[in-house]
Amino acid sequence: MPSFSLEARFAAVALLVALCAAAAGLCLQYGFGSWPLAIVAAAAVALIGASWAARAVLQPVQRLLRALESAVASYRDGDYSFSIASERGGPLRELAQLHNELGRTLREQRQHLSQRELLLDTVVQNTPTALMLVDDGGHVTYANLAARQLFNDGRTLAGLSFDDVIASGPAALHEALAEGGDALFSVDFPEGEESFHVSQRGFRLQGRAHRLLLFRRMTRELSRQEVVTWKKVIRVMSHELNNSLAPISSLSHSGAELARRGQIERLPEVFNSIGARARHLHGFIEGYATFARLPSPRLDDVSWRSLIGALQPQVAFRVVGEAPDAVARLDAGQIEQVLINLIKNAHEAGSAPDDIELQILRVGVNWRLELRDRGSGMSESVLANALLPFYSTKRAGTGLGLALAREIIEAHGGRLQLANRDGGGLRVSLTLPA
Repeated sequence: MPSFSLEARFAAVALLVALCAAAAGLCLQYGFGSWPLAIVAAAAVALIGASWAARAVLQPVQRLLRALESAVASYRDGDYSFSIASERGGPLRELAQLHNELGRTLREQRQHLSQRELLLDTVVQNTPTALMLVDDGGHVTYANLAARQLFNDGRTLAGLSFDDVIASGPAALHEALAEGGDALFSVDFPEGEESFHVSQRGFRLQGRAHRLLLFRRMTRELSRQEVVTWKKVIRVMSHELNNSLAPISSLSHSGAELARRGQIERLPEVFNSIGARARHLHGFIEGYATFARLPSPRLDDVSWRSLIGALQPQVAFRVVGEAPDAVARLDAGQIEQVLINLIKNAHEAGSAPDDIELQILRVGVNWRLELRDRGSGMSESVLANALLPFYSTKRAGTGLGLALAREIIEAHGGRLQLANRDGGGLRVSLTLPA
C-alpha cells in the first residue's frame, strides 16, 4: 500500500472539498435544482466528504497520541518496556521509531543503574566498616550489616533515633562524636578492648541535610603499627647504643691496660673520650624520653612580638614584614622550641641566614606561621615520611625533631605541613587557632 505524507493527505481533503463545491455548481448551472437547494447540497456533500477525509487523515495521529500518553504514564511508573507499533511506511513511523529507541535506551540505562546499585549495595553491606546515614531529624535512614551488628545485635536500625541507638554506648563514643570530625576511641568488650576510628561527614540528599558516620575497627591495624614502631625504636636504639658502647668498652680496656703498664699520663685523655661518648648517649636517650613525656601545653596570652624578640638572639633568621601587634593563646616555651628546631634544620639544609624567612599571618580564625628557606629541600619520599617518629636521613639523626614539632603543634589544636618551594628550598606551614 503506498505511503502518503500528512501534507499530501490534507491536500487530498482540500481537493475533495473543492470537487464537491464544483459538483454543486454544475448542478446549479444546468438547472438540476434551485440556488438554495444547490448550496445546501454542496455544503452537505463537502461536509460529509471533509469529515470522512479528516477522520482518515487524523486517525493515525490520534492513535499515536494515545500510545504516547500510555508510554509517558508507563515511564512515570518506572516501566520502560512500552513500545509503539507504527504503520508500515506511515508518515508517523519515524516518530514511533524514535520513541521506541528512547525506550530501549532508558531500559538499558535502567539495567546498568540497577547492576551498579546492586554492586554498590553488596560492597557496602559486606564491608567491615560500620556505615550509618542519619537525616536532619536525627533518625537513621540507612545502616549496613556491620552497623546493625555493632549497635543493634544485627537487627534493623532504619527509622530509629540515632541518639537512642548510641545512648547505651560508652562515654568514649559520645566524646568522639561530640568532636564532629575524625576521632579515635576505645571500647571494652567481654573479649577485650577494641579501638575504633569514627569519621563524620555532612551532605545534602534530596534537598535534606544528612550525616554519614563510618565506624572502623582499628585494633589489628594499630597493633601492627605498634609492632612496626617498636621494631624501629629497638633498631635505632640498638644501633646508637652499639655506636656508643663499643668505643666505651674499647677505651675502658685501653685505660685498664695503660694503668697496668703505669702509663697514667694518657688516662685523662681516655677518660675524656669515655665521658664524651657517655654524654652523647645520655643526650640520645633524653631525646626519646622528652618525646615520650611531652607535657600538655599550658596556654597563655603571648605577644607575637615578644615571642619573636626572644627568638632572634638564639638563631639567625629574617622576619617578613612586621610581627603582628596581637596576642595568641599558646605555650610560649613549646612554640619557641618548635621554631628553633625548624630554623636550625633550615641552617643544616644549607640555607643562608638571610634566606630563612618567618612570616606570621592571620587567616580567618587561625594564625598561620610560614618558615621558608633556600636549602636543599626534600625528595618526595622524604616529604612523605619526614613527620614520622624515628625517621631520619641524617647519619646521626634520631628522627624526633620534626615528629616532636608536629606533636606540639597538634597538641595546640593546629597543623604542621611541609612542601618544597619553587626554585629550591622548603616551606614549613604552622596553623594555630587564634
